[in-house]
Amino acid sequence: MARSGRNSGKSWTRVQKQQLKTLAKQNTPTRLIAWKMGRSSSAIYAQAARQKTSLKPVNRSPRG
Repeated sequence: MARSGRNSGKSWTRVQKQQLKTLAKQNTPTRLIAWKMGRSSSAIYAQAARQKTSLKPVNRSPRG
């Protein structure tokens, strides 16, 4: 079960939605985004899907 953060159950603000987009474009790992925003990883995945924001890392070699 995912841990809930300090913003658990609260609505997403416009600023938070923009911050999510920015962090995703910077290839920030999902768990780190969740920690920075005070949300659970599942909340980050759900909001990214609603916004149609990809959380897949870009410009990374598949073999590390």
